Amino acid sequence: MKLIGLTGGAGSGKSTVGGMFRELGAAIVDADEASHAVYATGNPGFDAVVAEFGSDVVRNGQIDRAKLGELVFHDESARRRLNAIVHPLVREWMAARTAEADRDGSSVVIHDVPLLFENGLEPLYSDVVLVYVPPRVQLRRLVDGRGLSQELARSIIAAQMPIDEKRSRAQHVVDNSGDRDKTRAQVEKLWADISPAR
Repeated sequence: MKLIGLTGGAGSGKSTVGGMFRELGAAIVDADEASHAVYATGNPGFDAVVAEFGSDVVRNGQIDRAKLGELVFHDESARRRLNAIVHPLVREWMAARTAEADRDGSSVVIHDVPLLFENGLEPLYSDVVLVYVPPRVQLRRLVDGRGLSQELARSIIAAQMPIDEKRSRAQHVVDNSGDRDKTRAQVEKLWADISPAR
């Protein structure tokens, strides 16, 4: 089994590219899905987050991820405390899904990890694929596509490693600034290179 990391910047279209790899036969293990799972009511992550940050971060019986995100975005100490709770649980969840994919016979497992470089995870993977768009496109997609304010979108982009630095560190780059067909052609070519010979 080959383990590959997939990352990008906010608004780069990582999920779109991950979906294309899934269609081609890769098993995708998504860190965002993992974090949703560990925050779920009744899971240890839910209890630990509420114990650390209080019931103010709960809405309708669920962790209010937007409120929690706003809290830790502006408070480095809070972000470290949250990461200390969530990161080990996310790693455990992703390891379990990866083992399942291996048992199911997947020859390529791709971990979709937004902050792969920021968290120093490159050594885990045989290859890292970056989904790239220029910063101006990131900003436009976050504002027009997700409805964020210019200020919040710029803050999110600034909080991540610059996309061009990520580009210099990745083994493979999918440029997602064009249309879907151009992205798909790059993904298919890359899949032919990285998937084990049938």
